[in-house]
Amino acid sequence: MSESSFVQGCEAMLTLRPGSQAHRLVSILSVAGEFPIRALHLLGKERVLRDLVRRLTVSQRIRNPSTGEYLESKLLQLTGKGASKSIRFYKGALPILEWLHPDAYRYYMESFWEHRFPGDQAHRDRNHRVAEALALCAGAGVEIFPYRLPKLQMREIRLTVPPTPSLYLARNLKKINPAEQNKTMFTRMVGTLFYPGGCHAVYNTRSAAMRWSGMGEFKALHSLIEVARMNANLQRVDTAILLGASAETAISTLMESERSRRPEFRFDGIYRHVYFIPMDEIGSRRLRLLTLPDWNEKLLDLLFDPDSRSYGKGIIEYDALVDGVMVFSHLDGDLARLLRFREAAYAQADRLEVLCFPDQVPLLREYLDPPIKLKTIDMNSVEEALGLSGRSVFE
Repeated sequence: MSESSFVQGCEAMLTLRPGSQAHRLVSILSVAGEFPIRALHLLGKERVLRDLVRRLTVSQRIRNPSTGEYLESKLLQLTGKGASKSIRFYKGALPILEWLHPDAYRYYMESFWEHRFPGDQAHRDRNHRVAEALALCAGAGVEIFPYRLPKLQMREIRLTVPPTPSLYLARNLKKINPAEQNKTMFTRMVGTLFYPGGCHAVYNTRSAAMRWSGMGEFKALHSLIEVARMNANLQRVDTAILLGASAETAISTLMESERSRRPEFRFDGIYRHVYFIPMDEIGSRRLRLLTLPDWNEKLLDLLFDPDSRSYGKGIIEYDALVDGVMVFSHLDGDLARLLRFREAAYAQADRLEVLCFPDQVPLLREYLDPPIKLKTIDMNSVEEALGLSGRSVFE
């Protein structure tokens, strides 16, 4: 069934049904403000969505299926050119935000300057980074809507965060403690993903090598540790998720980090673990794994017998000793650990094996020395064994 139909002669009508692609796009815009045309594949089939966006820039009747009320307006408008081309709400359609959630309109107007967007590229690029992170997290079943999440606080240690995976955006984290705003002003963090028992800082480097802003990232991490302690009773935050366009992005980030002599400009000098997630459907599936309670232990228990596990012992980063071969799991996409593994692996490359998903092979073939063997693991089998479902937050 199409998203729009025609009534009263040639007048177009859209029923904004929950779960529909139009509803999904409107929901993302309520939090992101704008969405890059080139990232529509993160929300579904790109060709179908491009056609939908084109149709939603035409004036039509929009119907609320819950109340039966109508609004006569364009729903969307396009702005910018080329890679910066962006989807935004049409001003006349803003009352639709009230249909999504009682607080959605207020949140949108407070976050996006009463629908008056700055014209500079830096603001648009920042909004696009956030929008892509929101779309990928939503596809992994992570709650992304700030107006549906409990507000974080800094008064006392208490379990504020939900018991399910939830993304808190950096712009909202800054509001918790205004005195800390300057510390996080220059960080490239787009948000923090809380899950049962832990949290990850979230970055989106898009198609460029990730360049850390030095001490700004250390200060942002310190602020995040305090937020996590007060709201999730976590004593440690040492992991980050790095979203990127492709394996080439991961390779260039690794090389950039290796060239840097100053630890504050190396990503592994700030976070002990940095999990690379490609911005595609496979990325959403990998991200879902990283939000399981105690996910790392569950994954290693699935892969190895307890007697073969290394449990972090030894001078080389590896996970198990199997028939005299040191086996390293890269199923989590941890670039920081991969960097440490390669730096220590030169002398024993012929006794090493790396486990990976099929889509990770090109990165590992280019980055690691040829004597190191690669063994692929079927992602469907891992998901089935760990009980991972494929539902998105929109369903």
